[in-house]
Amino acid sequence: MDLRTHLLAGHVIPAQPLALDANRKFSERHQRAITRYYVASGVGGLAVGVHSTQFEIREQHYGLFNPVLELASRTIDEELAKRPRPFIKISGLCGRTEQALAEAETALGYGYQAGLLSLSAYKNDTEDTMIDHCRRVAETIPVVGFYLQPSAGGRLLGYSFWRRFAEIPNVVGIKMAPFNRYQTIDVMRAVAEAGRDDIALYTGNDDSIVVDLFTPFTFQAGGKKVTRRIVGGLLGHWGVWTSAAVKMLNDIKQARQSWQIDVKWLDTSIAVTDMNAALFDAANKYAGCIPGILEVLRRQGLVPSINCLNPHEKLSPGQAEELTRVCQAYPQLTDDAFVAANLDKWLG
Repeated sequence: MDLRTHLLAGHVIPAQPLALDANRKFSERHQRAITRYYVASGVGGLAVGVHSTQFEIREQHYGLFNPVLELASRTIDEELAKRPRPFIKISGLCGRTEQALAEAETALGYGYQAGLLSLSAYKNDTEDTMIDHCRRVAETIPVVGFYLQPSAGGRLLGYSFWRRFAEIPNVVGIKMAPFNRYQTIDVMRAVAEAGRDDIALYTGNDDSIVVDLFTPFTFQAGGKKVTRRIVGGLLGHWGVWTSAAVKMLNDIKQARQSWQIDVKWLDTSIAVTDMNAALFDAANKYAGCIPGILEVLRRQGLVPSINCLNPHEKLSPGQAEELTRVCQAYPQLTDDAFVAANLDKWLG
């Protein structure tokens, strides 16, 4: 598989959650089931060890970073052996350079082909320091850049940073998740003006998924108009209702081939964003985003509980009712029947 060609084709890439039981112990059985669910849904890759997987897995007293990465990779290989197809395994990479490099080596050892590079450990550093960090990590593993909104632990990264980041040879993609139109345009323009048509651009803007996937971003670069598109999504939102997300992306790809985009997609855009508001607990500044994801999976039987490693992470008051509301309002964007038909097999 050619990594760049695969990413540029555009895929659903879920951010994998962490399955814990009622005693907050890692449930390998349910973790395998989640991975099997994603592969069966037709996703093009999986991101493991990222925000949805809970950053706490790296803490020494949990010791879950290696087991979670290894189990996901092995399960993917087992499932794809039955029906081979191109697939990318992406590992989250965190911390300062020494830690990120160590995590990259671990990921490579388990068969991961790229690293989603968090800059949360560089909240007060200079742009030069961050670019040097990114270059050094990219010398070890192909890198997917990550623009994470400040409310979720990220920092503002302007056009200048992304223009320089796009010049790093081993950058293969960028996930944009600032939840902000201006900042998303900064990244798109930087990549266009850098002349990098080999960097795959993925939405992480869970509040604007459909609009991101339809929008042409056109800029003046090198004396001519250059248009770049967001080709897929690397999303926590797509960690649930995943088979429906794969169908939606395939439908969007077909619709993009026409100059006439049906207005129904504006309705779909609002529906997806409304669902995300409940899932990610937007009303409470995303406090319940990880429990929200787990609650959907729990209702489907894919995880045994909504427990997080951090006991303070819980559903917000009224969030469960909101999840019920959006599931009833938009059944075409859910996949309960698909999960129910396969659950015993995935848990087996």
